[in-house]
This record gives sequence, C-alpha cells and structure tokens, in this order.
Amino acid sequence: MAASIREAARKLLDREGITALSMRGVAKRVGVTPMALYRHYADRASLLNAVADEGFGELAARVRALRLDGSVEQRLMQVGTVFLDVALTLPNLYELMFLTPRAGARVYPRDFKAGRSPTFNPTVDLLAEAMRAGELRLDDPVEIAFELSALSHGLIVLYLGGRVAQSERQFRMLHQRSFRRYLNGLRP
Repeated sequence: MAASIREAARKLLDREGITALSMRGVAKRVGVTPMALYRHYADRASLLNAVADEGFGELAARVRALRLDGSVEQRLMQVGTVFLDVALTLPNLYELMFLTPRAGARVYPRDFKAGRSPTFNPTVDLLAEAMRAGELRLDDPVEIAFELSALSHGLIVLYLGGRVAQSERQFRMLHQRSFRRYLNGLRP
C-alpha cells in the first residue's frame, strides 16, 4: 500500500505540483479514505519526504548507469546532463528534491563531506580523480562539487522560473558552456 500511495503522490506531483499535493487528493487517487494514508505516512511532510527520497534513488540509479568515459570535463558533463534532464523533464519532482525545505534533507557541508549523498558523491569522485591525475589543480573536491552543483541549480532555477529567454536546446548549451568555463578556471 505504501508504494501505491507514493506512486499516486508522484503522479499528482508531476501533474499539478507540490502545492496541489494533498493527503485527500492522494487518497482519492489510491481509492482509500484519507485516514488510511496515515497508517503509512504520519503526515503530508512524511509523504513528501518519501517521494523525494524515491526521486533521489532514481537519480542515483541514472548516474550509476552512466558509462563514464572521456576527459574529466566530458565525464562531469555526462553527470550534469542527468541532473539537467531530471530538472527539465520532471520540474515538480526537481523542485521537491532540491528546492523544498524538508526535515532530514542532506545539507552542505556535513552530509556531503561525510559522503552521504549518492547523487553528489560521483561528482566528488570524478573531481578527486582529476586532481590526482593533474587534470585539475589540487583543491577540495567536495567544495568544488558543491560549487558546480550551485552553478547548475542556479541556472536551472532561472530557466524554470522563466528568467532565461532561450529554447531548451539553447539553455542546455548555455549550461554546458558554464560548466566548461568553471572547469577551465580549475586547470593547472
């Protein structure tokens, strides 16, 4: 039943957004009374956390499925493209995962320095590898990964908010150029 509830919540989220997601609406989709949901989720926030956690699991699986090859820049672009794809194809899920305050959400620096983020760790690992190989200057790979993430999220938020007057294709190219510019500043 919990999986059915999450699935219904996800569909409602994808179609109507976070503010429209209510326990009553989810219950209606599942075909149960709203009170039945509370046997599985204490409240709306608990349900949102479960949906977000599932989204992070899906994102981590997409990153793990990548066949990373090429230069550090190309490999980082591959990872960045996965995040960008999620943001542009599932904007409401992206908003829940990255922009909505949630109890227990991973926070910088504590959780990221401790390696507790399966979606963030691959970028840290790629940067650390590139630094050891001399492709990038020695620095803190966790901090650099966080800065790259902030650059990406900032651009995405502006695009999703209608502040970038470009087609999706043009925006994707801007996103890639921004990554390249940042990485060029890290080269020895």
